[in-house]
Amino acid sequence: MNLPGQPRGTETCMSIAEKVNADIIAAMKAHQEHRLTTLRMVKSALRSREIDKRQPLTDAEQTQVLSTLLKQRRDSVDSFTKGNRPELAAREQAEIAMIEVYMPQAASEDQLSAIVQQAVAQLAESSGLKPTPREMGAVMKLAQQQILASGLRADGKLVAELVKAELAK
Repeated sequence: MNLPGQPRGTETCMSIAEKVNADIIAAMKAHQEHRLTTLRMVKSALRSREIDKRQPLTDAEQTQVLSTLLKQRRDSVDSFTKGNRPELAAREQAEIAMIEVYMPQAASEDQLSAIVQQAVAQLAESSGLKPTPREMGAVMKLAQQQILASGLRADGKLVAELVKAELAK
């Protein structure tokens, strides 16, 4: 769908913030209180980060904000579960599900493994030697950059495990 004044052949792609704003309106119309408060919290976090930066956020930065919110919710679920508060844990789980809708596609383990192998090969090529477990930080940094560039998202713990396994070979 082209907008007036927009060149033909270019589609508009809504940013995460724009999708959240549209869904806030839909949640208001549908009287979905929990969804509405969760979406307003997401909007607030994105807006706060934008104000701190003093310029609009890129898609990667918006995804990073959502990742932080998801991590906080997962930590809360663990705490509530340990504290024998299943009703609060369930509420946090529902928020996690609502926030994950806006996240890019999660990379599969096979995709991550290929990216890690590529990162190790790239470092081996540049230094002339196969990286050792001591260079895990450099491999992780390169792998994370490649994951971000590919538009995927990945759990850092899983990437770290894959890097350790690859470097141990």
